[in-house]
Amino acid sequence: MQKSSSKKRVVKKQSQETQPGIESEMDPLPQFDDHEKGSGKLKGKKCLITGGDSGIGRAVAVAFAKQGAEVAILHLSSEKKDAEDTIKYIEEHYNVTCISLVVDISKEKNCKKAVELVAKKFKQIDVLVNNAAVQYPQKDISLISEKQLVETFGVNIFSMFYMVKAALPFMKKGSNIINTTSVTAYRGSGGLLDYSSTKGAIVSFTRSLSSNLMDKKIRVNGVSPGPIWTPLIPASFGAKHVETFGSDTPMERPGQPCEVAPAYVFLASADASYISGQIIHVNGGEIVNA
Repeated sequence: MQKSSSKKRVVKKQSQETQPGIESEMDPLPQFDDHEKGSGKLKGKKCLITGGDSGIGRAVAVAFAKQGAEVAILHLSSEKKDAEDTIKYIEEHYNVTCISLVVDISKEKNCKKAVELVAKKFKQIDVLVNNAAVQYPQKDISLISEKQLVETFGVNIFSMFYMVKAALPFMKKGSNIINTTSVTAYRGSGGLLDYSSTKGAIVSFTRSLSSNLMDKKIRVNGVSPGPIWTPLIPASFGAKHVETFGSDTPMERPGQPCEVAPAYVFLASADASYISGQIIHVNGGEIVNA
């Protein structure tokens, strides 16, 4: 796997039938490891990542492991192979513990049980990354069903409340929370009304939770990716859209997951000890009103 460059990469026409997509079926495969050497800045940390089996979540899990952290990833049953591949890669390349749990995070009881199982294994949670998301493009608001709306909000934003509530008893001073929002939270998206609405809510949630947890000395920040080549893309859009995905950015290409992951490492580490309530934009050069 080669390190990302500024050169355009050919994305072939393709689509997948179910959300949130399977990474092993993508062509080309996303780049989830930049192969830079770790410095141990997360050594001994216990990290929990939702949607950590693939896409940005996989890249974050690999980047954390590279820095010495132990990692737990939550995923759906349909993503079992991706999760297994992630665990195998981390254990073989970085020699740290990586575990996975099958969880529907749209239900609070599931989040609570999953967090308790991870805490039982790791004894504590130092970093919580709320990353999992789904999106279902619709051309008109009248086409967004109640079922779709409930699922999108349940997975994308309600789960963050559930995960934080469940994880806080196992977090201590110096722990931190990182939420994945999106460039669509800032510029909107006519074809992703419900998705972009949840991403806007995540920005407000991040800022508000930062204020709420300040007395506990727990930092809360977010990362706002632009178009990144993840399984969510072929699982959401038609083949023609996928082929041109990311070409409208100033860099004229989609980003790779390994190009986003360092932002999470920075926020999770002591390097960001004076940062809370902020969003890092990783979007190929697009300027947004933050």
